[in-house]
Amino acid sequence: MEAGPRDTAHGRPEPLTADGPAERVGDGLEPAAEPPEEVEVELRPQRRLRLWQLAPIVGLAATGSLMFAFPLAFGTGDGGAVIAMLGLLISFCAAGWGMMAARRVGHTWPGLPARGSGGRPDWRVVLAYAVVVAAVVVLAVWRVDRLR
Repeated sequence: MEAGPRDTAHGRPEPLTADGPAERVGDGLEPAAEPPEEVEVELRPQRRLRLWQLAPIVGLAATGSLMFAFPLAFGTGDGGAVIAMLGLLISFCAAGWGMMAARRVGHTWPGLPARGSGGRPDWRVVLAYAVVVAAVVVLAVWRVDRLR
């Protein structure tokens, strides 16, 4: 007999007596009450970002944002614009790395369909994300350009 899920399509088994299956309900053992319902439990753990995935992303983002913020805030000489652009680049790299890690464990951006669902993203949501990213990039480049 092969191991596998229980076959519950045939209903309850016949009640048993000491001699074998009972022919009537009154013979020997009475049929048991309804068997308890089987509960399905997911054996795989939830897919979450782990500490070893988050630590380098947060570290790079913090370093990049500080490199970007201090030259812009305090205007430290001629190299300030270069350091600020390098910090901006590191920040964007950390953001991209974080998005790829989140996508790998199954997270999606709000308003976009889940990966592998077959749904198409709404063009208005994609356009809104593109406008926000473009505005942040334009403002950052404009601020660094004003340093010179």
